[in-house]
Amino acid sequence: MDHITFLVAVVIVTALAFDFTNGFHDTANAMATSIATGALAPRTAVLISGVLNVVGAFLSTEVARTISGGIVDDTLVSPGMIFAGLVGAILWNLLTWLVGLPSSSSHALFGGLIGAVWVGAGTHGVNFDKVVEKVLVPAVASPVVAGVAALLATYLAYRLTDRARKDSVTRGFRIGQVASASLVSLAHGTNDAQKTMGVITLTLISAGALGHDAGPPLWVIASAGLAIGLGTYLGGWRIIRTMGKGLTEIQSPQGFAAETASTTVILTSAHLGFALSTTQVASGSILGAGLGRRLAEVRWGVAGRMIVAWVITLPAAALAGGLAAAVVQNGGDLGTAVVALVGAALAAGIVIVSRRNPVHAHNVNDAHEVSIRTEPPAKVGAAA
Repeated sequence: MDHITFLVAVVIVTALAFDFTNGFHDTANAMATSIATGALAPRTAVLISGVLNVVGAFLSTEVARTISGGIVDDTLVSPGMIFAGLVGAILWNLLTWLVGLPSSSSHALFGGLIGAVWVGAGTHGVNFDKVVEKVLVPAVASPVVAGVAALLATYLAYRLTDRARKDSVTRGFRIGQVASASLVSLAHGTNDAQKTMGVITLTLISAGALGHDAGPPLWVIASAGLAIGLGTYLGGWRIIRTMGKGLTEIQSPQGFAAETASTTVILTSAHLGFALSTTQVASGSILGAGLGRRLAEVRWGVAGRMIVAWVITLPAAALAGGLAAAVVQNGGDLGTAVVALVGAALAAGIVIVSRRNPVHAHNVNDAHEVSIRTEPPAKVGAAA
């Protein structure tokens, strides 16, 4: 424990804070369609998802090893660089949550780390071949694969039940959605919780507390699982609204098809050590499910904004992580304190702005878009 300095402890706490934002940012991946179709009540959905995210965190560590010993050179990384990268990732997560955009928490994390290490250690500190193999290629392929799978599954579901009573079909697929959404939550914990495990493990390696190529200790696995589970239970209602109502009007057969396709892709990639974006997989599945139902409306404007967010997440988080790393690198302890204070102030500001137009369990299905008020809502009874 002599290697656990104050800075290392701060980095670990910041990593768990990112994990918490990852949880509420990505609750929609598992539960948006089940909430939209009425298969699960909103609060029940996030409770189930939170518990299964914790369970999923214990199932594998392959993705964690990709983070801790893959995309960056752990011999050149310092705790200060990791701290700077995490701050960039957290701020991007909060900003996209504010506007209800299902961007990738994973790519925010990768971008923040890449930008911070690039500034702190130079280009040779980033393993760009691993970034392409383990991050960029899955980022392009996974939503396409999931979308095609969901499209075919949706088409088959409607063809096979074409002559059945509609209410029986709806009821049957809603029951199926309880199982399929639960599996997505389990898969999400298996994939996304590991990313924070990898970051904490990388921090411990850089501080000399663990040997190179070490896997995450049990306490790291448990704390990362609990953090993402708590974040999931909080419920990222703004993004749940976008994914459940914004991309397409989801019926229960589509929800079941989308969730099954997402689970298959996420669990397969986790087994192979691909640190893909579960957000992109789930969004691709929902779009595929929308295209698979005849006469279903797909809102391409929402989809277009979402894809733009996917494209800019990695470089935007890298820029934020790089700027933070420059301050930490040149300012030492004072620079670290400045980055922490500025990051906390910006995060608090985003949360305050979100309260002008809150989205919660009671109104998550009311509309299909999230808007941001520039002025606080008028009080009841106030003059027009």
